[in-house]
Amino acid sequence: MTKVSFPYGKEFLEYDFKDEQLLGVLESSIEEYKPLGSADELVKAAMQAPVGSPKLSELAKGKKNIVIIASDHTRPVPSKVIIPPMLREIKEGNPDAEVTILIATGCHRGTTKQELIDKFGEDIVNSVNIYIHDCDEREKLVNLGKLPSGGDCEVNSIAVNADLLVAEGFIEPHFFAGFSGGRKSVLPGVCGRKTVLANHCAEFIADPKARTGILDGNPIHNDMLWAAKTAKLCYVVNVVLNAEKKVIYAVAGDTFEAHKKGTDFLCELCGAKAQPADIVLTTNGGYPLDQNVYQSVKGMTAAEATVKDGGVIIMMAKAGDGVGGDHFYHQMADEPDVNKIMAELMSRGRNETLPDQWMTQILSRILLRASVIYISEADDKTVSDMHMIPAHSIDEAMKKAKEILGRDDVTVTAIPDGVAVIVR
Repeated sequence: MTKVSFPYGKEFLEYDFKDEQLLGVLESSIEEYKPLGSADELVKAAMQAPVGSPKLSELAKGKKNIVIIASDHTRPVPSKVIIPPMLREIKEGNPDAEVTILIATGCHRGTTKQELIDKFGEDIVNSVNIYIHDCDEREKLVNLGKLPSGGDCEVNSIAVNADLLVAEGFIEPHFFAGFSGGRKSVLPGVCGRKTVLANHCAEFIADPKARTGILDGNPIHNDMLWAAKTAKLCYVVNVVLNAEKKVIYAVAGDTFEAHKKGTDFLCELCGAKAQPADIVLTTNGGYPLDQNVYQSVKGMTAAEATVKDGGVIIMMAKAGDGVGGDHFYHQMADEPDVNKIMAELMSRGRNETLPDQWMTQILSRILLRASVIYISEADDKTVSDMHMIPAHSIDEAMKKAKEILGRDDVTVTAIPDGVAVIVR
């Protein structure tokens, strides 16, 4: 027997698999990587030797209005480690600089004050001007032109009007942008809703290069690059995290060169060879990435890459906040035929994208390949309405999977963290 632990919320679910059934446990070698210092030391070292850029203190000289784009509550970015040295360097270069932290919510809900305190600490929340981006706050948006996709590039005016625009973030494999981090702080981070919708259009989501770990030729990535360059995002501090959400690597410097250095590092560690199986178990990496059903689709894509056609994916995501999007829920729940859902979405042009349709499209794509059993705290009816099968333990899910397959002699592949690996 082989015991595998799966992150679930702030805890773990464990299961003993029969050795003759378990084909493999797909994990990135990040967990074997030994960081060259503590989180503070790694960030400090990266900022002392920025890639393709002067130090932040040099960039801050003569710049009065400086804006730091920071991730929101749905991302495990260790802002308490990153933001303080960024603020120190800015003040070192220009003690009189006015600094604003702009929270990159994308199209997510606004971050609460308690979430800000948890993220930054009370000192920063009480002493630094923080503005929470709202993609629907039209009066705050500035049109910077047309994206390669043809959509309007509307960006928060706080970012556009900055004398110096910088960002913090983290880099991980991303299920359609290739990787998170870098340019993604601007788009979708601080863009208007219709800009995000154009970038996340059905045509681009369906592109075979809009997949985990792919940047070259990825149309979604190309839009994001254009937006970041046009908004003049010039410097980032990005980190790489392990499964325990601890910093193991950091890069700083030019938005594009530093990000590439980080993605090159990840490519060497995150690759996992597919082990096609009847049943694939996966997660969204636990808290804070598995707070809702919407976000958990990301982890399902890792299983999609290795489950057999007609097989079963067992997804474990606590989803204590529920679905995470009314549009997403109704797009899935209001049509009983997944084929019709997909056909309707694919009929929409680049500027006809519906809110959340990219997640609906990806979940539908997965459901057309395999059944999905969903272990969560979400309401059973809600899960069923979204064409998935509810369960509340791995044991229950495995029994249901075998019933679907009609046999006990099944093969299994386990992916403890579906957002941390690039399955090929």
